[in-house]
Amino acid sequence: MTDADRLAQKRYYMIVGVNLLATAGAVLGLLVAGRSNSWGGSVLGGATLLSSLYFMAVVPRAMARRWRTPKPEQP
Repeated sequence: MTDADRLAQKRYYMIVGVNLLATAGAVLGLLVAGRSNSWGGSVLGGATLLSSLYFMAVVPRAMARRWRTPKPEQP
């Protein structure tokens, strides 16, 4: 395995890890919102859920865009 392959594999695992972290945050938000007896706890859980969903949608794409292989220049 070459260095480029190892780097690509590490980056892939980082993107998957970010998705898993965001999923865990969304589940935590659902648990907090569902088990809360007060209005504030429900709002906190909902905010955690929404921010985790946003994190799940935006961050992995930004990482992939930043690490994209540059296109060769056209003469």
